[in-house]
Amino acid sequence: MKIAFLIHNMEAPSCRYRVLQYFPYLKQQGVEVSVHLFKHKLIDKWKFYATLGKYDLIFIQRKLFHPVDFWYIRRKAKKIVYDFDDAVMYRSAKSKNPHSFSRRIKFAHMMKRADLIIAGNEFLKTKVLPHNSNVVIIPTSIDLSRYSLKEDLPNGGRITVGWLGSRSSLRYLRSLIPAFENIFRKYPNIQLKIVCSEFLDSPHLPIIKKSWSWDEEEEDLKSFDIGVMPLSNDLWSKGKCGLKILQYFSVGIPAICTPVGMNRDIVEEGVNGFWAMTAEEWEEKLSILIENHTLRKQMGREGREKVLEGYSIQAIAPRLLSILKQVAEKNKF
Repeated sequence: MKIAFLIHNMEAPSCRYRVLQYFPYLKQQGVEVSVHLFKHKLIDKWKFYATLGKYDLIFIQRKLFHPVDFWYIRRKAKKIVYDFDDAVMYRSAKSKNPHSFSRRIKFAHMMKRADLIIAGNEFLKTKVLPHNSNVVIIPTSIDLSRYSLKEDLPNGGRITVGWLGSRSSLRYLRSLIPAFENIFRKYPNIQLKIVCSEFLDSPHLPIIKKSWSWDEEEEDLKSFDIGVMPLSNDLWSKGKCGLKILQYFSVGIPAICTPVGMNRDIVEEGVNGFWAMTAEEWEEKLSILIENHTLRKQMGREGREKVLEGYSIQAIAPRLLSILKQVAEKNKF
């Protein structure tokens, strides 16, 4: 089976975690894979589209094509799978109006004509169903072979509240800075660590700023004692698939999150972490974990088990391959 994967950026988290990390397994199973970046020049696009017929299946990750482009892709491709892990039919949370006519048209056009759609969570699936019943949920997964449990360090000393993510998500963390400052007044032994390409500042809170690196990601995660994933309660955020939380759990770190979208499914309140909506709830849940080293360890271990059971690449890769084979080999999924 020959599959062409169409992605927008080799370094983008959605591409790394929903496409590229599956390549070793797929190749081991005899699948011939190739990765292609989306073309921008008109002549480059049409030349590439003309080659799609040599593949058994085209796997499009996240991009919404103009209907004219997709008409030609559909004409040339034998089978098309569309995968997405964000609410691409809406504008991002920083926009005043989340609704976009052009996005809605592109989304509906592609959903109706794809052979199968893979959604990252239930919310995204509900957006596909009015257009196409051939949709399955495959959550974002973590390759646990890359991560080991954080060592059980002695209780005491500095406690690090950590956040790892892209600059586009920093706005969610920014809204919590006042709550973190209040926590620091109560617990002077805490600090905030941000692993990103950009950072926040606060005159009333110690912040460690660390540039993200693939090679140092595990070490950075293990430097956290508590992982946080704040979100806003909007249409864009409901499409989020909880990657940060999976990363925290992969090394045995408990998480506190806004219970929006996939976060509600991954974090079990009081089992592997806590939910928090208001600033007061964030301060309350942070205080509980700051004060209880044993609970942090217990919840972190529960989080690791959660990933192992349902969100590891080891569990999901065989299912993905089975689905892709069904699409390639059958007239209809």
